[in-house]
Amino acid sequence: MALLEINKVTKEFGAIRALSDVSFSIEPGEVVGLMGDNGAGKSTLVKIISGIYQPTSGSLAFDGASAHIGSPGEARKLGIETVYQDLALADNLTAAQNIFLGRELKYNVGPFRFLRHNAMNQRAAELFAELKSETRADDYVRQMSGGQRQAVAIARTRLADAKVILMDEPTAAISVRQVAEVLNLIHRLKDAGIAVILISHRMPDVFAVCERVIVMRRGTKVADKPIAHTSPEEVTALITGAKEIA
Repeated sequence: MALLEINKVTKEFGAIRALSDVSFSIEPGEVVGLMGDNGAGKSTLVKIISGIYQPTSGSLAFDGASAHIGSPGEARKLGIETVYQDLALADNLTAAQNIFLGRELKYNVGPFRFLRHNAMNQRAAELFAELKSETRADDYVRQMSGGQRQAVAIARTRLADAKVILMDEPTAAISVRQVAEVLNLIHRLKDAGIAVILISHRMPDVFAVCERVIVMRRGTKVADKPIAHTSPEEVTALITGAKEIA
Protein backbone atom coordinates (compact mmCIF):
# COMPACT_ATOMS: atom_id res chain seq x y z
CA MET A 1 0.00 0.00 0.00
CA ALA A 2 1.21 3.47 -0.89
CA LEU A 3 2.40 5.60 2.01
CA LEU A 4 1.70 8.96 0.37
CA GLU A 5 -0.73 9.51 -2.51
CA ILE A 6 -1.21 12.72 -4.48
CA ASN A 7 -4.48 12.64 -6.45
CA LYS A 8 -5.16 15.14 -9.27
CA VAL A 9 -3.74 18.07 -7.31
CA THR A 10 -4.16 21.50 -8.87
CA LYS A 11 -2.93 24.77 -7.37
CA GLU A 12 -3.89 28.21 -8.64
CA PHE A 13 -2.66 31.61 -7.53
CA GLY A 14 -5.28 33.93 -8.97
CA ALA A 15 -5.08 33.56 -12.74
CA ILE A 16 -1.82 31.60 -12.56
CA ARG A 17 -2.03 27.81 -12.49
CA ALA A 18 1.13 26.51 -10.78
CA LEU A 19 0.07 22.84 -10.75
CA SER A 20 -2.37 20.99 -12.99
CA ASP A 21 -3.84 17.56 -12.11
CA VAL A 22 -0.66 16.11 -10.61
CA SER A 23 -0.90 12.54 -9.33
CA PHE A 24 1.67 10.09 -7.99
CA SER A 25 2.34 7.87 -5.00
CA ILE A 26 5.34 6.76 -2.98
CA GLU A 27 5.88 3.53 -1.04
CA PRO A 28 7.60 3.10 2.35
CA GLY A 29 11.39 3.02 1.89
CA GLU A 30 11.20 4.28 -1.70
CA VAL A 31 13.46 7.09 -2.95
CA VAL A 32 11.87 9.16 -5.71
CA GLY A 33 13.55 11.97 -7.62
CA LEU A 34 11.53 15.10 -8.42
CA MET A 35 13.05 17.03 -11.29
CA GLY A 36 12.13 19.99 -13.46
CA ASP A 37 13.35 23.41 -14.51
CA ASN A 38 12.74 26.55 -12.47
CA GLY A 39 9.02 27.29 -12.47
CA ALA A 40 8.09 23.67 -13.22
CA GLY A 41 5.99 23.40 -10.04
CA LYS A 42 8.33 21.37 -7.83
CA SER A 43 8.42 23.87 -4.96
CA THR A 44 4.65 24.37 -5.04
CA LEU A 45 4.10 20.62 -4.89
CA VAL A 46 6.51 20.24 -1.97
CA LYS A 47 4.76 23.08 -0.11
CA ILE A 48 1.42 21.34 -0.55
CA ILE A 49 2.78 18.05 0.79
CA SER A 50 4.41 19.85 3.74
CA GLY A 51 1.26 21.81 4.60
CA ILE A 52 2.42 25.31 3.63
CA TYR A 53 -0.05 25.57 0.72
CA GLN A 54 -3.50 24.03 0.33
CA PRO A 55 -4.45 22.59 -3.08
CA THR A 56 -7.11 24.40 -5.10
CA SER A 57 -8.48 20.99 -6.05
CA GLY A 58 -7.46 17.37 -5.70
CA SER A 59 -6.64 15.38 -2.58
CA LEU A 60 -3.89 13.74 -0.56
CA ALA A 61 -3.90 10.42 1.27
CA PHE A 62 -1.41 9.23 3.86
CA ASP A 63 -1.03 5.66 5.09
CA GLY A 64 -4.28 4.66 3.40
CA ALA A 65 -6.43 7.44 4.86
CA SER A 66 -7.54 10.76 3.38
CA ALA A 67 -5.33 13.57 4.70
CA HIS A 68 -5.99 17.30 4.93
CA ILE A 69 -2.59 18.81 5.71
CA GLY A 70 -3.44 22.29 6.93
CA SER A 71 -0.04 23.31 8.28
CA PRO A 72 3.59 22.14 8.62
CA GLY A 73 2.70 21.08 12.17
CA GLU A 74 -0.01 18.76 10.87
CA ALA A 75 2.43 17.35 8.29
CA ARG A 76 4.95 16.60 11.06
CA LYS A 77 2.27 14.85 13.14
CA LEU A 78 1.61 12.54 10.19
CA GLY A 79 5.33 11.86 9.79
CA ILE A 80 6.16 14.18 6.88
CA GLU A 81 9.36 16.17 7.38
CA THR A 82 11.09 18.63 5.05
CA VAL A 83 14.80 19.39 4.85
CA TYR A 84 15.04 22.73 3.05
CA GLN A 85 18.05 23.87 1.05
CA ASP A 86 19.05 26.44 3.70
CA LEU A 87 18.67 23.70 6.40
CA ALA A 88 17.43 26.24 9.00
CA LEU A 89 20.24 25.43 11.45
CA ALA A 90 21.60 27.69 14.19
CA ASP A 91 25.36 28.09 13.62
CA ASN A 92 26.03 29.08 17.24
CA LEU A 93 24.58 25.84 18.64
CA THR A 94 25.94 22.29 18.73
CA ALA A 95 24.61 19.46 16.61
CA ALA A 96 22.64 18.05 19.56
CA GLN A 97 21.20 21.47 20.45
CA ASN A 98 20.02 21.92 16.85
CA ILE A 99 18.43 18.47 16.76
CA PHE A 100 16.47 19.14 19.97
CA LEU A 101 15.75 22.83 19.28
CA GLY A 102 12.20 23.46 20.50
CA ARG A 103 11.96 19.88 21.80
CA GLU A 104 14.58 19.99 24.55
CA LEU A 105 14.70 17.26 27.17
CA LYS A 106 14.31 18.69 30.67
CA TYR A 107 14.11 17.67 34.33
CA ASN A 108 12.59 19.40 37.33
CA VAL A 109 14.19 20.34 40.64
CA GLY A 110 11.48 21.91 42.75
CA PRO A 111 10.05 24.85 40.79
CA PHE A 112 13.05 24.96 38.43
CA ARG A 113 13.56 23.19 35.08
CA PHE A 114 16.96 22.25 33.70
CA LEU A 115 18.13 20.92 30.35
CA ARG A 116 19.25 17.29 30.15
CA HIS A 117 22.38 17.99 28.10
CA ASN A 118 23.92 14.52 28.54
CA ALA A 119 20.72 12.76 27.48
CA MET A 120 20.36 14.97 24.39
CA ASN A 121 24.00 14.45 23.41
CA GLN A 122 23.62 10.68 23.85
CA ARG A 123 20.47 10.51 21.73
CA ALA A 124 22.05 12.71 19.04
CA ALA A 125 25.09 10.41 18.97
CA GLU A 126 22.76 7.41 18.53
CA LEU A 127 21.04 9.12 15.59
CA PHE A 128 24.37 9.86 13.90
CA ALA A 129 25.43 6.25 14.47
CA GLU A 130 22.21 5.02 12.83
CA LEU A 131 22.96 7.27 9.86
CA LYS A 132 26.59 6.09 9.85
CA SER A 133 27.70 9.73 9.96
CA GLU A 134 30.93 10.90 11.55
CA THR A 135 29.21 14.07 12.81
CA ARG A 136 29.64 14.52 16.56
CA ALA A 137 26.87 15.65 18.89
CA ASP A 138 28.91 18.32 20.68
CA ASP A 139 30.44 19.93 17.57
CA TYR A 140 29.22 23.42 16.71
CA VAL A 141 27.36 23.73 13.40
CA ARG A 142 29.48 26.73 12.34
CA GLN A 143 32.51 24.39 12.18
CA MET A 144 30.80 21.77 10.02
CA SER A 145 31.04 20.89 6.34
CA GLY A 146 27.98 20.91 4.10
CA GLY A 147 27.64 17.14 4.41
CA GLN A 148 27.76 17.28 8.20
CA ARG A 149 25.12 20.01 8.26
CA GLN A 150 22.86 17.79 6.16
CA ALA A 151 23.43 15.00 8.70
CA VAL A 152 22.24 17.30 11.51
CA ALA A 153 19.12 18.31 9.55
CA ILE A 154 18.34 14.67 8.71
CA ALA A 155 18.95 13.54 12.30
CA ARG A 156 16.41 16.15 13.42
CA THR A 157 13.78 14.50 11.20
CA ARG A 158 14.68 11.09 12.65
CA LEU A 159 14.04 12.42 16.14
CA ALA A 160 10.49 13.18 14.98
CA ASP A 161 10.07 9.60 13.69
CA ALA A 162 9.53 10.71 10.09
CA LYS A 163 7.94 8.37 7.55
CA VAL A 164 8.47 10.62 4.52
CA ILE A 165 11.29 13.13 4.13
CA LEU A 166 11.26 15.81 1.44
CA MET A 167 14.81 16.88 0.62
CA ASP A 168 15.21 20.16 -1.28
CA GLU A 169 18.48 20.32 -3.27
CA PRO A 170 20.56 18.64 -0.51
CA THR A 171 23.72 18.43 -2.65
CA ALA A 172 23.72 21.97 -4.03
CA ALA A 173 26.93 23.95 -3.46
CA ILE A 174 28.89 21.26 -1.61
CA SER A 175 32.04 19.34 -2.53
CA VAL A 176 32.16 15.97 -4.30
CA ARG A 177 33.17 14.23 -1.05
CA GLN A 178 30.29 15.86 0.82
CA VAL A 179 27.87 14.87 -1.96
CA ALA A 180 28.86 11.23 -1.44
CA GLU A 181 28.22 11.64 2.30
CA VAL A 182 24.72 13.02 1.70
CA LEU A 183 23.87 10.27 -0.79
CA ASN A 184 24.98 7.71 1.80
CA LEU A 185 22.64 9.35 4.32
CA ILE A 186 19.77 8.92 1.86
CA HIS A 187 20.66 5.21 1.53
CA ARG A 188 20.51 4.93 5.35
CA LEU A 189 17.04 6.46 5.38
CA LYS A 190 15.89 3.99 2.73
CA ASP A 191 17.33 1.10 4.76
CA ALA A 192 15.31 2.33 7.74
CA GLY A 193 12.10 2.13 5.66
CA ILE A 194 11.72 5.90 5.28
CA ALA A 195 10.44 7.24 1.97
CA VAL A 196 12.43 10.11 0.45
CA ILE A 197 11.39 12.62 -2.21
CA LEU A 198 14.61 14.12 -3.56
CA ILE A 199 14.19 17.48 -5.28
CA SER A 200 17.34 18.04 -7.30
CA HIS A 201 18.83 19.55 -10.44
CA ARG A 202 21.78 17.13 -10.22
CA MET A 203 21.15 14.25 -12.60
CA PRO A 204 23.99 12.01 -11.28
CA ASP A 205 22.59 12.21 -7.73
CA VAL A 206 19.08 11.26 -8.81
CA PHE A 207 20.34 8.32 -10.85
CA ALA A 208 22.62 7.22 -7.99
CA VAL A 209 20.01 6.91 -5.22
CA CYS A 210 16.49 7.01 -6.69
CA GLU A 211 14.33 4.14 -7.88
CA ARG A 212 11.98 6.41 -9.83
CA VAL A 213 12.11 9.89 -11.30
CA ILE A 214 9.15 12.23 -11.64
CA VAL A 215 9.61 15.05 -14.15
CA MET A 216 7.61 18.28 -13.92
CA ARG A 217 7.24 20.91 -16.62
CA ARG A 218 5.04 24.01 -16.50
CA GLY A 219 3.05 22.65 -13.57
CA THR A 220 2.33 19.29 -15.17
CA LYS A 221 3.80 15.86 -14.51
CA VAL A 222 5.28 14.75 -17.83
CA ALA A 223 6.95 11.54 -16.66
CA ASP A 224 7.03 9.07 -13.76
CA LYS A 225 9.50 6.37 -14.70
CA PRO A 226 11.69 3.75 -13.03
CA ILE A 227 15.32 4.84 -13.16
CA ALA A 228 16.17 1.50 -14.81
CA HIS A 229 13.86 2.37 -17.74
CA THR A 230 15.11 5.86 -18.55
CA SER A 231 18.35 7.78 -19.03
CA PRO A 232 19.81 11.19 -18.16
CA GLU A 233 19.38 12.16 -21.81
CA GLU A 234 15.67 11.32 -21.81
CA VAL A 235 15.08 13.12 -18.50
CA THR A 236 16.88 16.20 -19.82
CA ALA A 237 14.71 16.14 -22.95
CA LEU A 238 11.58 15.92 -20.80
CA ILE A 239 12.70 18.81 -18.60
CA THR A 240 13.46 21.09 -21.54
CA GLY A 241 10.44 20.08 -23.63
CA ALA A 242 12.48 18.48 -26.39
CA LYS A 243 10.40 15.39 -25.56
CA GLU A 244 6.78 16.09 -24.67
CA ILE A 245 5.80 13.17 -22.45
CA ALA A 246 7.03 9.70 -21.44
